[in-house]
Amino acid sequence: MAEYVVEFGRDGGRVEPDGRLDAPAFHRNHEPLWAALEKHLIGRSGDVVEVGSGTGQHVVHFARHTPDLVWWPSDLNQRHVKSIEAWRVHSGLTNIRSPLRIDLSDPDWCPEMKNGQGPTDLAAVFCANVIHIAPWAVAEGLFAGAGRYLRSDGQLLLYGPFKRDGKHTALSNAVFDTSLREGNPEWGVRDLGDVENLARGVGLRLVDTIEMPANNLTLVFARG
Repeated sequence: MAEYVVEFGRDGGRVEPDGRLDAPAFHRNHEPLWAALEKHLIGRSGDVVEVGSGTGQHVVHFARHTPDLVWWPSDLNQRHVKSIEAWRVHSGLTNIRSPLRIDLSDPDWCPEMKNGQGPTDLAAVFCANVIHIAPWAVAEGLFAGAGRYLRSDGQLLLYGPFKRDGKHTALSNAVFDTSLREGNPEWGVRDLGDVENLARGVGLRLVDTIEMPANNLTLVFARG
C-alpha cells in the first residue's frame, strides 16, 4: 500500500463532533472546480468515483449539482473516511454513497469494484490533488483502474499542477515541486506528457485541458 495520504485534521483546524473535517482548499477551489467539471457532467447519469476525497466536502458540492449521478467518494486515511461519511450524512443527499477505501497503488483499487458492491455504471472518475503527493505507481494505478472500469463513454477528470514539456508553468509550481521532492523523492509535480503516455497505455486520450486558478489544470481523458 502506497504512503501518499496528506492528512487533514492535524493542522489545528476545527473538527466537528461527528468527525467532519474542513479543508481550507475547498473554500478556494470548489467553485472553479465545478465550473470546469460542469460541462462534462451536467445531464449525465450513472456512477462517479471520486478518488482521494479528503474531507468529503467536494463530493457534497458536486452531488448537489448532479442529481442524476451517483457519487462514490473514497480515501485510504481512516480519519478522512470518517469525515467523508459524516459530510455525506450531514448533507442529506441520496446520491452519495458511503466512502470506499481505494488504494491506487493496486490497479484493482478495492474489492467492491469487482464484487458487485461498488459502482457498476462508471460515467466518470474524478481525482484532485493526488498524483503529485504520491509515488508514480499511484498515477499508474489511477489510469489502470480508469481504463478498466470506465464505461465506453466514461471520462477521467484529473486536477492539479502539471509541468509541460518538462518545464514548470510558474515559479510557484517549481518551488512547490522542490518542497515535495525534498520531503519525499517519489513525490513531485508530474509532466503532462508522462501523464498522457499513461492514458494512451490504457486506451484513453486527452480531450480537454482547462486552465485553472493558481497555475493548476483540469485534464479530461476519454476513450479514444
